Amino acid sequence: MLAELSTLPHPARAIGVYRRDDLPRGTRDLTLALWHVRDPGNVGTLLRTADAFDASVALSSGCGDPTGPKAVRASMGALFRVPTAPFEEAGRPRVALVSRGGTPLAELDLGPQVTFVLGAEREGLPDELLREADALATIPQSEHADSLNVAAAGAIALYEARRQRS
Repeated sequence: MLAELSTLPHPARAIGVYRRDDLPRGTRDLTLALWHVRDPGNVGTLLRTADAFDASVALSSGCGDPTGPKAVRASMGALFRVPTAPFEEAGRPRVALVSRGGTPLAELDLGPQVTFVLGAEREGLPDELLREADALATIPQSEHADSLNVAAAGAIALYEARRQRS
């Protein structure tokens, strides 16, 4: 029966049933705020990364469903440990990650509390969010690279925040 229900080529032998209302909610001092990140694999990967760095994830409308099958698989269980919140509840200061033109991430003093704002895979962040940000940061990369995958950028940003706190 599980093989018929599964979307995987090799389905699990057990399933779990949970209530969305029982998932952890809220934000932490370290947060990823996702703006229209539609790919559920990226949402799940960012949840998994947030779990590794004791961060939370805030999601805008238009983001992939963190409880969808692809996101749940990519999160590797982090969905059940990482607090989530609406994008509007993400704390300050907000550091918007941009592919070019921001302050190199390692040069920013990230302090004890920071929210990294990450944009949609193709469009990035809208001008309004860039204006509202407390800082714009860029992850230095080679000149021929266009940009990083949003999940990779989130991981690097969380690592840098943790490195500065050590």
